[in-house]
Amino acid sequence: MAGVSLRRIVKRFGDNEVVHSIDLEIEHNEFIVLVGPSGCGKSTILRMIAGLEDITAGEIAIDNRVINEFAPKDRDIAMVFQDYALYPHLNVFRNMSFGLEMKKMPAAEIKKRVHGAAEILSISELLDRKPKHLSGGQRQRVAMGRAIVRDPNVFLFDEPLSNLDAKLRTQMRTEIKKLHSTVATTIIYVTHDQVEAMTLADRIVVLKNGAIEQVGKPEEVYNQPRTIFVAGFIGAPTMNFIPSRLVRQDHRLALELKDGILLFVPADRTDDYMPYCDHDVILGLRPNFFSLTEGSSADQNQNCISSKINVLEPLGSDTLFFFNLGHTEVVASLPPLPDFKAGDRLPLKIDMHKMHLFDPSTERMI
Repeated sequence: MAGVSLRRIVKRFGDNEVVHSIDLEIEHNEFIVLVGPSGCGKSTILRMIAGLEDITAGEIAIDNRVINEFAPKDRDIAMVFQDYALYPHLNVFRNMSFGLEMKKMPAAEIKKRVHGAAEILSISELLDRKPKHLSGGQRQRVAMGRAIVRDPNVFLFDEPLSNLDAKLRTQMRTEIKKLHSTVATTIIYVTHDQVEAMTLADRIVVLKNGAIEQVGKPEEVYNQPRTIFVAGFIGAPTMNFIPSRLVRQDHRLALELKDGILLFVPADRTDDYMPYCDHDVILGLRPNFFSLTEGSSADQNQNCISSKINVLEPLGSDTLFFFNLGHTEVVASLPPLPDFKAGDRLPLKIDMHKMHLFDPSTERMI
């Protein structure tokens, strides 16, 4: 059972602390994705697990065994890099088998492992080719195969799809998902792409400035973000954030926007939000919280608005409509509406049952 434990992990470069006391328990066979913007510390954490970076403070344990002082080769870890790192002069078979040869594994066992991994990854017909004769996706499969043949306790993936085009990234996400279901091994995966995180992970770890913002299942992080940062980072298009003020209106709680629009809070949220009455807050609305209404008039009691379209972006299956709400430009994701164009007024209903409220001083969800 190869779980991974990170216990108050710290990394400093001189006086600059880039990873701040990370605590994380990863279960055996769990697919964990570390996600965040460039510079948040995710790759540094991965490299510390692999033994490629020294740990300034804290402990890393695999299978309840502290490995801080272990050399990378002794940690029973296989790593897949962004740039494939294949030997150009060796064919696919030798690239996959090289590490096993260095361990002086019997030739029959090497052959069995390489052909088994090649079958899993659908690259059996490529074993005699050299890397220069492979596509980017094929090279990434070879790099994954090289990791699989080692039969490690833990797989580490460092942004493995960043060099691929959009269509190939989608295909390779599927391949990695299949790999995890076929090879029962713990996977720790680093990416800046929140789509990869949402589609691949059992749990997502959202990082900001070297610290953990939130850990949870993809649907939990999407539906219940703890901070404005998480809410804005997870989800595409990003969540809309609208400065507002909680007020009483006709014995109800409402959000007063800067353009005078009132959006009424659902009754089942009243008790939670009442302590913030007469306070400034940040209203969070995802683009899919909007729907088209009949007619063109706004009915604030039903949380209906009518706004002028600034820009629209057709995406095929849906269209993004940009308009102003509370002096803030926001975006709504709707089915294609060919009768509307920029400059038209768009009648919309807002599903306030899904709304989020954030405290502007702490940026945490209320």
